[in-house]
Amino acid sequence: MSTSLLISAFAPFPSLTLSLPSTTPISEVYGHLTHRYPALPDSLKHSNLVLSTHNGCIPAPEVALSSLQLNNDDTLVTLRLTPLVLGGKGGFGSQLRAAGGRMSSQKTSNNDSCRDLSGRRLSTIKEAKKLAEYLETEPERLAARAEAQKAKLEALEKKLGITPAANGEGSSSAPLTPDQIAEHVLAGKKHKFDDTEYIDQTKELSENVKSAVASAFLKKRKLKNGAGANKKAKLSPTESDPLKSDEKVKENAEEKTEESVKLPTIVNTMALDAVGA
Repeated sequence: MSTSLLISAFAPFPSLTLSLPSTTPISEVYGHLTHRYPALPDSLKHSNLVLSTHNGCIPAPEVALSSLQLNNDDTLVTLRLTPLVLGGKGGFGSQLRAAGGRMSSQKTSNNDSCRDLSGRRLSTIKEAKKLAEYLETEPERLAARAEAQKAKLEALEKKLGITPAANGEGSSSAPLTPDQIAEHVLAGKKHKFDDTEYIDQTKELSENVKSAVASAFLKKRKLKNGAGANKKAKLSPTESDPLKSDEKVKENAEEKTEESVKLPTIVNTMALDAVGA
């Protein structure tokens, strides 16, 4: 009884179908493969190739093909020819452990958004604790600030050469507060800042600005006057002298009236000549 054998190989070898007797052992199947594919190694033992089922099981070399059939009536057996992957020297487990340690170290432990049994968030509880600690240390901060201000005022007094006992306040038994020391320093010796060079420069600058503005206005006025004179020169004598223009108008009117008076006499003489008088 023959059995149909379907062998799926790896690239570049295509799948192959063989018809072999059911009593053929697995060790002889590879000989038929090398006969069809001469590029394969001669022996299966001296190569890294293996014949396995689709389930991944590797049958023994002396097992017959009939034992690999799923059913008694089934005459088809499928095998896979795959190369074995050679392993390394190991160390992969240590790499995994090191990566796990790095991941656990990078894991955040921020639980501020969680709530306690009373329903309050942990972030609000932490903020309340910080505020309580801040209020407890408030007197210490105020004292340190007052000491720093006092030291600053003392250094300023030394720089200015002023002593607190100059105005008789040093004889008082009560110590001075920083504000009182500041008032004492401000109400004590007055310093006047005189810089004659700066004052002279400011005066000179203001005078230069005033003179520049005045000269600009004068130039503008002169330009306006010159433009007016040129316009008057361009005008006709009648336009420049209104009296003369009025006289000329009167003379022209008189001449027109004289011409109108002379015209009727001429017309009358012409009519008499036509009649024959």
